[in-house]
Formats: sequence, C-alpha cells, structure tokens
Amino acid sequence: MSTGTYLERRGQIQTYFDRTAVDAWRRLTSDAPVGSIRATVRAGRNAMRTTLLSWLPEDLSGRRLLDAGCGTGALSIEVAKRGAEVVGIDIAPTIIEMAEERMPPEFRERIRFHAGDMLEASHGTFDHVVAMDSIIHYEDRDITGVLAGLAARTRHSIAFTFAPRTPLLAAMHSIGRLFPRGDRAPSIEPVAEARLRRLIATDPRLKGWQVARTERVTSGFYISQGLELVRT
Repeated sequence: MSTGTYLERRGQIQTYFDRTAVDAWRRLTSDAPVGSIRATVRAGRNAMRTTLLSWLPEDLSGRRLLDAGCGTGALSIEVAKRGAEVVGIDIAPTIIEMAEERMPPEFRERIRFHAGDMLEASHGTFDHVVAMDSIIHYEDRDITGVLAGLAARTRHSIAFTFAPRTPLLAAMHSIGRLFPRGDRAPSIEPVAEARLRRLIATDPRLKGWQVARTERVTSGFYISQGLELVRT
C-alpha cells in the first residue's frame, strides 16, 4: 500500500463526510424522502448490506466483528442482533455521532462506535470484518494493502465491496463529472475484478486467504461488488 496515497485519500473522504455532505448523508441513510437518483443508491446500499449479512453466520454469539466504515451503524445493529460484539469504525466524527444517536438502547453494551482509521491496531483482533463501500475510493494496490492490514487481525472472514470496472459505471462517472455538486462524494476508483483477484492471490501478506463468494449489486446509480475472503 502506498501510505501517502492512502492518507491523502483518507483525508479527502473525511472532509467530505464530516463537513460537506452531512445533511445529504443523514437523509440517504434514513427513511426521509430523497430524489430519484439517491433513491436508487439507497436501494442498492440496502441490497448490498443484505448480501454481506447473508455471508455471516446467523449466530454470532461470542464472536467479535469489525464494521470497517460503519457509517450510521445499520450493519452494526444487525450483527449485534445476532449476538456479536461489534466495533464500528468510521473516519468521520460527525457520522459516528449519527450512529450513536440511532443506536437502540438495548445494544449499547454490545456495540462500540469510534471515529478513526479502520486499520488502527489498538482496536484488537476480530473473528469477522465487514467493509461495505468504505474502500471504494482507493486504488487497487491500496485496497489490497487495507485488506492485508485487516487480515492480520482477523480470524475467519473479511467481506468488502469494491467498484467494479464496467462500461456503465464509467459512463455514469463521466456524466457526474459534467454536473459537479458540493455534496457529491469523492470519486470512487473502479477496479477490474480479475486484477484485484490477482493482487490478492499474489500478495504475500494475504497468504492463507482465498476468495470465496462474490455478488454484484446494480441499482440505478449504485454499482458495487461484494467479495468475501476466508482463511484457508
């Protein structure tokens, strides 16, 4: 992983979520009315969250899970319902405040939200990691670096999403750049699945891990692909 590139992108993402698009993100992750484009993004995110949750055991009692890039905590709450002890990390303190506000009181002993870096070793080790739409802004080599950092502290599985390199996604990004808006997220980095798989397979830091399940979700302006890594 290129530390400089990773840190630069991380800073841009933090600024966006912590300052620029707080209100837009609050609406998108709630039941509040949104425009037609954001409605497709909301539906896509819900579908992807359901997919990643389906890759986890139904009974997570006694297991520790890292929700890396937890946002407002929707996935954290779902895995806590299954009995997991959850650490939810997000880079933006303002988003973590929303997660705290939305957390049902009955899960306050089971979920801990923190603002910071998902790679911070002080959070300890985990049985499972889920990183939904939290590393889609990084280049492919930085993605594998993040995965390696997470794998070093994970016992069973890592489920994450990336932006697949497709003609449709490229076209939508080109259209988006023609109409810049202040509350639009930093550009994502489309990644060719075959190249990402090669990088994972050949990275010595990921020795002992292999790709398991994968699924793509396409919903209007939301295109994301889930990939599961498991220990061999």
